[in-house]
Amino acid sequence: MPQVLEVIRSERLALTSYLETLTPEEWATPSLCRGWTVQDVASHVAWAPALSATGALAELFRAGFRPNKFNADSARRWSNRGTAAILDQLHANAANDAKPLGVPRDAALVDAVVHALDIRRPLGSSRAIPGEAFRPAADFCADTRWPATVMVGGSVRKRISGLRLVADGLDWSWGQGPETSGSGEALILVLTGRPVGPDELDGPGAATLYARL
Repeated sequence: MPQVLEVIRSERLALTSYLETLTPEEWATPSLCRGWTVQDVASHVAWAPALSATGALAELFRAGFRPNKFNADSARRWSNRGTAAILDQLHANAANDAKPLGVPRDAALVDAVVHALDIRRPLGSSRAIPGEAFRPAADFCADTRWPATVMVGGSVRKRISGLRLVADGLDWSWGQGPETSGSGEALILVLTGRPVGPDELDGPGAATLYARL
């Protein structure tokens, strides 16, 4: 547990440090999350781990108990608190090791890794995902099952079925079948239902995987 906490803390602080460099125009840039700006994503990362049980229930009720609507609506509302408040809360989350109620620590790590990509990629910023963050996050995503798959673009198991995924230089693989290789960033995007560029995946299984995205 201490090691996992340190990795989560490091990924959160890396994202927060990056967000502190953004201009107002960059905060307003559309993210990889459809309909969300960079600021909306950052607000979700900031306040979802800090939400109390009562607050979460109220938000779910307001969203008609639809998880995706709950996430989208609350992120946009929290976004209105402004970038300074978002950054303050992100620092607090890192210091307090906060995580959303009812989820394992690895899910909190996934949030930190994936939402950093949601923010960085549209802004043309790249940061290699450290192996100690990538491997547990990728394992968690690849093993995600319903109903959690609703949050990651549909069935991960169906998306990667019959293929072997291999992360370049990160000592990680998953599955059996024709091999598809890519950077840690590209494979995390695949596992969470995000778009990847036409040249980011390689190997005999790449065409099959692209057809499923």
